[in-house]
Amino acid sequence: MYILTISIPGYSGYSGDDMGDDEYLCSVEVAVNEIGGKWKSLVLCTLKDGKLRFSEINRRIPKITQRMLTRTLRELESSGLINREVYPEVPPRVEYCLTEKGKSVIPILDALCEWGKMYGSHQENSGEKAP
Repeated sequence: MYILTISIPGYSGYSGDDMGDDEYLCSVEVAVNEIGGKWKSLVLCTLKDGKLRFSEINRRIPKITQRMLTRTLRELESSGLINREVYPEVPPRVEYCLTEKGKSVIPILDALCEWGKMYGSHQENSGEKAP
């Protein structure tokens, strides 16, 4: 068995004894750290069709709280997946959109969506089998 480690400067997500603070066990961990969690993928999918304001994102993801949406948007911006644009207007207008890095994640999320449709728990409950 091989363990692939890659170093990401500034990352401190793994603190194993034999590894430095900025190393991942595998590249999947990199991806999960960037887009994992309950809300990140939903926010990214919501932004795939273009710029949206905070309230528009919040309306399209009704179960997310304003506090959690704020936190998620900050994390995605910090990761370079979304851009936050503040317009010099009164009242202030802020819009969010995907960066090129964020757009590159959309095919992955689309594939996960298809996988979820095929193998999600609703399939088990209905007695249907995926192809």
